[in-house]
Amino acid sequence: LHIVGSGGTFAEAAIFADGLYPAYAETLLKARLLFLPKKEFLSLLMSNGRIAVNMIAGLSRFLRQFALQIEELTFKDVPSRLARYLISLCPGGRRSIELPVSKSQLASNLGTVSETLSRTLRKLSDEEILQVNGKRLEILDFERLEELADKCKDG
Repeated sequence: LHIVGSGGTFAEAAIFADGLYPAYAETLLKARLLFLPKKEFLSLLMSNGRIAVNMIAGLSRFLRQFALQIEELTFKDVPSRLARYLISLCPGGRRSIELPVSKSQLASNLGTVSETLSRTLRKLSDEEILQVNGKRLEILDFERLEELADKCKDG
């Protein structure tokens, strides 16, 4: 569903419910994880308003991200979702990017399968929007990529 980067948190909502989370997590790389027991963590939140506010802010960002993901899965096709993702990797209009995850993981995050992602990358390459070399991508036509990212499904 999501990739959590270094220093990120996940499964906070389980603290406020029955302690169960409706998904599982696995690391993509070697990682050090920190587990905070429910009772002690709730006590910390009660005694430190700044931590509580920061946690609420994090949960709000997660909720917005999740709502956007649902919207994109509902209204955007794979090329549009891929274009939006690639643009998110280009702060400041950078044109050369390296995918931070495997193509199979990216396909999963975009709500598709590896074969469809490969076909989409090949099509964008054929249309001279991207140049693909393994996990390294060169954006050849940023404007057309942006147009594709804004496109909704037909019908």
